[in-house]
This record gives sequence, C-alpha cells and structure tokens, in this order.
Amino acid sequence: MTFLHLDLAANAHDRAGVHRVDREWLDERWADPETRVLVIVGTRVRPVDGRLHWVSPAAAPTGLRVLLGERDGRAWFAVLVAPEAAPGERGDWVGLRAVLQALADHAAADAPLVFHAMGLAEWHSATRFCPRCGGPLTAAAAGHELRCGQCGKTQFPRTDPAVIMLISDGQPGSPDERCLLGRQPSWPPGRFSTLAGFCEPGESLEDAVRREVAEETGVVVGEVTYFGNQPWPFPQSLMLGFTGRALSPEIHVDGAEIEDARWFTRAELAAGATSGSCCCPATCRSADLSWSIGTAGNSPAPGSPVCDVSRAVCDVSGARLRRLGVSRRARPGRPAWSAPGSARGSSARCRRRRPGSGPSGCRR
Repeated sequence: MTFLHLDLAANAHDRAGVHRVDREWLDERWADPETRVLVIVGTRVRPVDGRLHWVSPAAAPTGLRVLLGERDGRAWFAVLVAPEAAPGERGDWVGLRAVLQALADHAAADAPLVFHAMGLAEWHSATRFCPRCGGPLTAAAAGHELRCGQCGKTQFPRTDPAVIMLISDGQPGSPDERCLLGRQPSWPPGRFSTLAGFCEPGESLEDAVRREVAEETGVVVGEVTYFGNQPWPFPQSLMLGFTGRALSPEIHVDGAEIEDARWFTRAELAAGATSGSCCCPATCRSADLSWSIGTAGNSPAPGSPVCDVSRAVCDVSGARLRRLGVSRRARPGRPAWSAPGSARGSSARCRRRRPGSGPSGCRR
C-alpha cells in the first residue's frame, strides 16, 4: 500500500534552470521531435479520451513557450495560449480537476510536470501588471520570470503554503480513537473531509494547524506532527500535511466555511464510505489512510482488518469523487473550480485563507 501524495511526486523532473536563459539550447530542444509539449489555454487543458495529451513541438500552437525541464532523455515544455486563441471547440478545454483522477490513476509519473506547468499557467493568467507600478509585464527566463517594462522590477512565481490536517482524539490505535472531519455547505450530501487552511504571515505551520482547527470547529489542538507535502496548483499552493492530537473534543462549528464537523472512528468511517453516507475526497487519502491503518508510514499486512478498513474508505470515496465531483465539474462551459489568491478567485468567489479540503483548491 502506498500514499497518493508520494506517488504523485515520485518522478520529479530536472527543471534545467541553468538553460532558461540559453536561447540556443532552448531552440535546439524545441526543434527536437522527441520533445513533448503540454498545451494550456488560459488555465485549461484539452484531454484526449479523458487523459492529458502531450504533443510534439510541430503540433503545438503559437503561444508562450515555458520550459519545464528534462526527463527520460527528452525536454518537456508547456505552451500557454490566450483563451481567445484556443484551438478547437471552446467546450473541449477543461480545468485540471476534470482529469485529475485520470492523472492519479494512469499517469502519476507525469504529475510533477503537469503541476509545474499548471502552476506557471495560473501565475501568468493572474499576474498581468506590475504590482509595484502597474506597468506591463514581459515574460523572461523561459516563462519563469515576469519583468516590468516600466520600473524594471522582476516578478517570480509565487507559492502559498497551506496546511491540511487530520486531528484525532482517544487512545492511539484503539477502536475508540476518532478523527475530526468537516463539510462545507456547497458539497454533495454526506461529503466530509480533513480540515485545511492557509498559513498566515509570521505564523509557523504548526500554529496554522492549531488556529485553523480552532477557528472552524472550536477544537483545541495540542501536539502537531508533520506528515508530508504535495504541490497543488489551485492556483499556487504547497499543501503541507499534518496530524494532530485534540486536547478537547467539543465541537463548535463556525457556521460560515464549515456547516458540520464530526468525530469518526475507523469503523464508522469505513461503514459510511461503504454505504455511501460518508464520502471523503480522494485528495485527502494519504492522511486518512495513514490514520486508518494506525501508523504514520508502515502499512499493515494485506487482508488485515485495518488494511481492509482503509481500502474501503479510499476505494469507495475515490469512486464517489469521480461521480460526484469530477464529472460534475467537467461540463463544457462551466468553470471547474474557483481560484483562491488570484484576481478572479480570491475576492469574488472565496475567502483567501482557505485552500480547501486538502490538496484541492478553494472549493475543495
């Protein structure tokens, strides 16, 4: 048994940063028919048979060439195309969430490249003018810098740290041990997830965990332990996973972002996932799986009761996510998600401090 966040980061590419300003090297790699290119229109991709499709440079449309790096003996690029210049039917282009499950299931090795490309696409889409003087920006360093033509200030891609946490209560490993899950009003019925939120200025990650849990559920958290991390370009987050121990089990939801929060034992979580009364998104599988097997990293023997519980939770919730989440968001012409922290997402659609239920953006 493996953890999804590790699978999605297991095949990192060489970002070839030293070549970003080497025009001759870039031109040579672009001329190589073995080079692969991901075409992104605005912040959307066009899947083929439900999966992301990489093309040769010759088949790529005109747009901003962004160097992703090298892997498997070839160079990898993204081409960023303005929405008004999108090739094909506009409804063919969908947000990354629409193909995220297919990426995890069939092309996890490409995830670091895809997240790199989408993170830069989100940054270019949201960063149109110099934040210092309002002047126009010009792309440089193979898409990894934006330089102001008015004041000369250089902008670099931004990453926002966000925490996602699985809080537990009770004797560790016992049948009575419980984990804390919450839900937002806009979610499908029965859908619960681990809590999450952005780290604020001057705040440690551990304190961000404690603050977010207290603000949203009223539960006081003591010990906090790092679990793992995952890049998450929705639009520019780095999700840092933690586990924590509750000092008090009393729940008082904020009534705004969280409409309900509950404690679940392993048996209750597995039963709810199997019956369909409780759905945990696949994007919080790793932390939930680690808790359900009662360890931070060592898997139980296949066929053991705790292993069966964790598989029931993850397999059923993943299937429900595909039915309730991905297909619902993938309808042509409908935005797949709203983007926190960007000009079009932060002020109009969501509160900046919440990245969502685990690695999945503002709407989780």
